Amino acid sequence: MDKPHTPHVLVVGAGIGGLTAALSLHAAGIRTTVIESAREIRSLGVGINLQPHAVRELTELGLDDQLAATAIATAETVYVDRFGTRIFTEPRGRERGYHWPQYSVHRGELQALLLSAVRDRLGPDAVRTGTRLEDFVRTPDAVAARAVDRATGRRVELTADVLVGADGVNSVVRARSHPGEGPLLWSGVRMWRGVTEAEPMLTGRSMVIAHDERGVQFLAYPISRRAAEQGRALLNWVAMVQVADPGPLPESAGWNRAVPAADVLPHFADWTCDWFDVPGLIRASAGILEYPMVDRDPLPAWGRGRVTLLGDAAHPMYPVGANGASQAIVDARVLAYELATSHEPLTALTRYERSRRPTTDAVVLANRRMHQAGRAAATRSTGELTRSGMLGTITDTYRDTTGADVAALNDRASLTPTRH
Repeated sequence: MDKPHTPHVLVVGAGIGGLTAALSLHAAGIRTTVIESAREIRSLGVGINLQPHAVRELTELGLDDQLAATAIATAETVYVDRFGTRIFTEPRGRERGYHWPQYSVHRGELQALLLSAVRDRLGPDAVRTGTRLEDFVRTPDAVAARAVDRATGRRVELTADVLVGADGVNSVVRARSHPGEGPLLWSGVRMWRGVTEAEPMLTGRSMVIAHDERGVQFLAYPISRRAAEQGRALLNWVAMVQVADPGPLPESAGWNRAVPAADVLPHFADWTCDWFDVPGLIRASAGILEYPMVDRDPLPAWGRGRVTLLGDAAHPMYPVGANGASQAIVDARVLAYELATSHEPLTALTRYERSRRPTTDAVVLANRRMHQAGRAAATRSTGELTRSGMLGTITDTYRDTTGADVAALNDRASLTPTRH
């Protein structure tokens, strides 16, 4: 029997999905090059969550010790009202029965961890920074990519068997593959994000989600193992306020824009809780960034021929399910598995999309429904929410819809291909 073909893969984007793809492809024996438009990959961003299905994949890549040393293993999600009255508690990660934890971690630290692993395993030049993709041409046997060296302005020509667009929500690869798609779709929610050092909340490994009767939401969770070891909590927080009707994202919308605490505080002026000081967390944040909450409608196909998409480039989604980075990591693992076990790249990419597109489509749509259900729940009284179990129903439905069943993940076969 002929051995499967092992192509050269060009990954566009050195974010979490792109770096995980590089590690997964390398582990499968597939030559990989990563190009990244940024001249320097710095430890930017705020906190993110890694669901157990993503932590499993990073564990199988040998990164479990590094993750445990930097992240917080989230134990529970606690829903409260603006006075701190507990409404519903949901166990998370190992506390729910998964074989792997859920981790909350600083996005920049996770990216740095992955980048270090890529350079250690693939070589110091495996990630070519300051290289901006401009266009690509498909041929029957390869993909010819045209990029620019941002430092010199020199044109760079790259040829690979497969091109993977892991270049984020404003993906160049997606725009070239699906021209005329239009702007991102805005939920009408403005988000503000910050990081504040504070006293630990509840278990010290608790994610707290609070809301008021207007539908204003605030969530916070610890993201630093080092801070916890010093008896403190480095809390990532997100404030969400509906400021417009849903629709296409206006060009004037702020994105990753630094704003003063005074922009956020008026929405929480009447929030009072002795153990969860929301106004205090906002005031004490080292910096506050503003984002719109956006997604896109699912695509009928991610790619064509030898080009495909991965992560936010393929399926940007609302963050309400804390699932975006996790789905990108699973994308990367499935892509590597299919390329390693198929006889030729076109078959592998077809199998990859058939495996991942229905799953991620379901997550995108489930996040929209969960957002709407959460806003509807916020209009109910605390007593009514507690008695009705509405929040438990919402979270159970989300888990079932997005394939996060405990037994299914624990029993699923590994995505690490067998090397012969």
